Amino acid sequence: MKPPSSSTPDTDQPAWRAQRDALRRLHGEVLDEPIPPSLLAAAEMVAARQSQHARWMRWSGIAAGLLVAFGVGWLGSLAWENQRTALRASAPATREFVHAATVAHAVYAPEKRHPVEVAATEQQHLVQWLSRRLDKPLKVPDLSAQGYALVGGRLLPGVEGARAQFMFERGDGERLTLYIGSLNAGSAPQGRAGESAFRYSQEGAVRSFYWVDQGFGYALTGNLPREVLLNLAGAVYRQL
Repeated sequence: MKPPSSSTPDTDQPAWRAQRDALRRLHGEVLDEPIPPSLLAAAEMVAARQSQHARWMRWSGIAAGLLVAFGVGWLGSLAWENQRTALRASAPATREFVHAATVAHAVYAPEKRHPVEVAATEQQHLVQWLSRRLDKPLKVPDLSAQGYALVGGRLLPGVEGARAQFMFERGDGERLTLYIGSLNAGSAPQGRAGESAFRYSQEGAVRSFYWVDQGFGYALTGNLPREVLLNLAGAVYRQL
């Protein structure tokens, strides 16, 4: 038996072509008629819905992107505002501490007869007395390698309790003071190995480098060039 042909009946079978031609002759007038308005309206409605859906999808994507961007921006802004609030809250304490160190230096460093309450000859008593008043074991740094000798120290008042001032003097009479007192750990940068933890302040000719370690502030103050004072602050920090 001859197998069925794989060719399409529309092109290979005369009967199919005849049937197609007959249908065209039967409904030939319909082919020339205009499309009914109802069908046109239905087609336009479908097209409008498809266009509206496409626009909705585009705008949904844009809105989602904007929402994500707004959320990220809002969270970032909130974090920054919290940080700024913390900085604003801590700044007055830091400014007060450094300003007090500057004033104490300006008042007592020029003093000839009474620059300190307890002289260096009573260093052990001085350290014990100030440690007890500040409720913290204190240590006097040795700056002899930098050319400075201890003159002595004194007790001073502070906003957050008692404060101590140690005074050092160079051979030419130039004086340097180390100011120590309780200071909230969030008020200034924490001390860290190296000089990057220091902060610098200047009021007139008086310069200070200060830092915070374990809830106590330290300010080294003098009428010295910035780089010289920074090196001295490094020496003090390493010893304390």
